[in-house]
Amino acid sequence: MRKIKEVLRLKWERGLSNRQVALACGISRPTVREYLRRFAEAGLSWPLPEDLGESRLEQLLFPPPPDLPAHARVVPDWHRVKEELRGKHVTLFLIWQEYREAHPEGYQYSWFCENYRAWQGKLDMVMRQDHRAGEKLFVDYAGQTVPVIDRNTGEIREAQIFVAVLGASNYSYAEPTWSQTLPDWIGSHIRAFEFFGGVPELVVPDNLKSGVTKAHRYDPDLNPTYQDMAAHYGVAVVPARSRKPRDKAKVEGGVLIVERWILAALRHRQHFSLGQLKSSIRELLEKLNNRPFRKLPGCRREHFEQLDKPALQPLPAERYVYAEWKKARVHIDYHVAIGGHYYSVPYALIKKEVEVRITHNTIECFYRGNRIASHPRSDQKGRHTTVAAHMPESHRQSGEWTPKRLIAWAAKTGPATEKLICTALGARKHPQQAYRSCLGILRLGKTFGDVRLEAACQRALTLGTCRYKNIESILKHRLDEQPLEEQQELALPDGHDNIRGPAYYSEGV
Repeated sequence: MRKIKEVLRLKWERGLSNRQVALACGISRPTVREYLRRFAEAGLSWPLPEDLGESRLEQLLFPPPPDLPAHARVVPDWHRVKEELRGKHVTLFLIWQEYREAHPEGYQYSWFCENYRAWQGKLDMVMRQDHRAGEKLFVDYAGQTVPVIDRNTGEIREAQIFVAVLGASNYSYAEPTWSQTLPDWIGSHIRAFEFFGGVPELVVPDNLKSGVTKAHRYDPDLNPTYQDMAAHYGVAVVPARSRKPRDKAKVEGGVLIVERWILAALRHRQHFSLGQLKSSIRELLEKLNNRPFRKLPGCRREHFEQLDKPALQPLPAERYVYAEWKKARVHIDYHVAIGGHYYSVPYALIKKEVEVRITHNTIECFYRGNRIASHPRSDQKGRHTTVAAHMPESHRQSGEWTPKRLIAWAAKTGPATEKLICTALGARKHPQQAYRSCLGILRLGKTFGDVRLEAACQRALTLGTCRYKNIESILKHRLDEQPLEEQQELALPDGHDNIRGPAYYSEGV
């Protein structure tokens, strides 16, 4: 039973605040506020007449609705209610208030909610969920693949089907790709955004490995490239929770519809290229989006034009350029190795870990979120791309590694090793570019012994090479233990313009 009299007594006789009254009576503050509002509207005052009992007071404050026949009350248009709920910040209570303002003799809020949910339960699962306009895009791959035949060899290759469904309108997009790998995954997102002509607030993928590096119920780790793409388009990625099918019911329903209305219709068609399959899917996708709903007025395209399209964010001025990310540690020569090529970064970051963004044309290095180097991408393995500003003065590595130190280390092994290290340092435009190779050569002595390393260096000098891989091969195949044929050493002359001899480094470069 409502504690109306006690609320009024504490408020008007004891002078307590609404919060204090709510705590004392074990009810909420909005309930206290509602009792006081109805008390004032009923024209009553405190103290109450002695003959006014609790039941009579309740009737005065909460009069029963007029006993009208059902046909005299207006039943809400549930289709309109569903469309209104897709607007931002629109609630069922707000719509009910507007309904009661238009129809004062209409149904109460509890009846309104109960009957709306009953009507909603009769819809298909994919239509039943309420999503805000322009809010969510659900993405996934269909479980079914489509065969594509190679005209020349007759080989059959299975194409994957990417599906994207907008939450409010169910407007759908589908396309074939050769795989579910990261480049195809990112490319499908880009083409989906362009198909819709805008970007939603959220993208909801399943926990696909290409998009989610590590699945987690509360804090999944996204692939850095996926995050990079999302940042470019200003969209947030919220993966569906593991083992929570309701999180992705929209896209699973959309995938099922695509499989039934598109892929099933293609079962008797033969396709001889991915482009041909893409055209077939686009043709049937157009029909799917224009097909009238069975239990709702209109079609996907009409709902998209009315709901999602006006609410989507505009596409950025430039299309996202696919990039992969990796972590790399800066070597003592202040270069990082990407694809067998070496790119310089500021020497102060020696031994630090940096993030590298790799595109088709550029290599960008970041440290703690700040870009610290950018280079044109090169496919020349074993070569260096060096920016002079990244070097320390006098080509020193914070006083730790110098050509003189490397030569002194080599001299402990033997004269042939010393000469080979001098040759390797002098063959580079900047001696620091040879540090990595020289360290690798000298460390071979720990694995094979200094005697064998000296013999291998002597053989390498005779053959005219100072590369790490050649010396390692000589040691692995025990060629250093075989007799060396008498022939003239092929090392470059010390007087060559591009070669620095031992004397050059002994002066302390």
